[in-house]
Amino acid sequence: MDIGSAILIIGFAALVAAFLLLVIGLAFSELMNSDIPRRLPNRRKLHMVHGLFVGIAIVGRILHRLGVCRQVSFIRWFVARFLARLNPVPAGLRVKDLDFCEVPVRVYEPTTACDGLRRGLVYFHGGGWVMGSIDSVDEVCRHIAQESDTTVVSVGYRLAPDHRYPAQLDDCEAATCHFLSSAEAGFSVDPRRVAVGGDGTGANLAAALCQRLATRQNGHLLSPCAQVLIYPALQMADFNLPSYQQNHAVPILFRGRMAFYFLQYLNGDISLCQDVLEGNHVPTDLRACFKEWLSPSNLPPECLIRGIFECPKPEYDGGVYHAVKAGLEPEVSPLLADSALIQKTPPTFILTCEYDVLRDDGILYRKRLLDLGKNVTWQHLTEGFHGMINFLNQGWLSFPSALQVMDGVVDYMKKL
Repeated sequence: MDIGSAILIIGFAALVAAFLLLVIGLAFSELMNSDIPRRLPNRRKLHMVHGLFVGIAIVGRILHRLGVCRQVSFIRWFVARFLARLNPVPAGLRVKDLDFCEVPVRVYEPTTACDGLRRGLVYFHGGGWVMGSIDSVDEVCRHIAQESDTTVVSVGYRLAPDHRYPAQLDDCEAATCHFLSSAEAGFSVDPRRVAVGGDGTGANLAAALCQRLATRQNGHLLSPCAQVLIYPALQMADFNLPSYQQNHAVPILFRGRMAFYFLQYLNGDISLCQDVLEGNHVPTDLRACFKEWLSPSNLPPECLIRGIFECPKPEYDGGVYHAVKAGLEPEVSPLLADSALIQKTPPTFILTCEYDVLRDDGILYRKRLLDLGKNVTWQHLTEGFHGMINFLNQGWLSFPSALQVMDGVVDYMKKL
């Protein structure tokens, strides 16, 4: 090897080492800002998983600034290539990839004998309307289908930032209505026993869809018989609820990240993130209206044990409001819908986790439903964190506690 080649090799190695040191340094800095409660089981694994996700995001950010690719494209590629674990289809289950009204779906059909028609579930994955896919909830949908003897339809709706609201909700509506209209003839499913559900922002889409369909009810259109909401994101008005304060730095969903996702869903203007976090986007009259539904006094006393603090009074900014006002409408914030609309929604299953910024969204929606005399089943995991179900049966990434979530969903589905 000549001297020139040796210098090139050494130079390349030094460049790679510098890049890795930069990523490690930035990731370490991010990790120091996290707060994993001691009560959480598998704390070390969660810390490691969070570090991996932070590292992927940082590499994506560097590649984006270098003009190589978009950060979100790199993260999606990496997760699909190295982290998504698609196990062989087990016996007793048939899995098919189809299109419903040009929306990609994956259908999970139990093959065991059944007397009469089966129940169904249309499922919307989470991921902040930006991440996630049919593959990311493959194990979740398999588990529900097998354990509850339910035909599950997983919907691959369009994602931000390439597609903004209401594209995602429109896709979910199109796929759901197609399945409701073809359930009996095409899938041996009783259309009167079809629920919709999802996790995180997927649960947001399920709740928003139930409200949208409720406004269009007529004698010829069937509606979901229930909504299954797993740690749902339900409002964009208040990012200072007790759960947002107490869990602001608990992986894998930080407080600031949730505001970021809402903005990506609406318009992509992340420069408004701090204003939204502070509540400067909510007009005074609307804030007074929302206070009735978002007051911490509506929460169980145990939700306040870890403490809350009084936030500075927001400074309303009309420009910010007009940029994000769709986020305060029911189709983005179902918790903020009028009582007359919520009254029309179907029976509900809500699962919340103690160490999740979205905990109070689910609990406050439960209270609104109960106050209106609606049928609600609530499960709360005192040692749960956001995103648990994505680690169901994922090899070294698995968290045993994910089964607690799935057991609650399966039990509820069996009763429909």
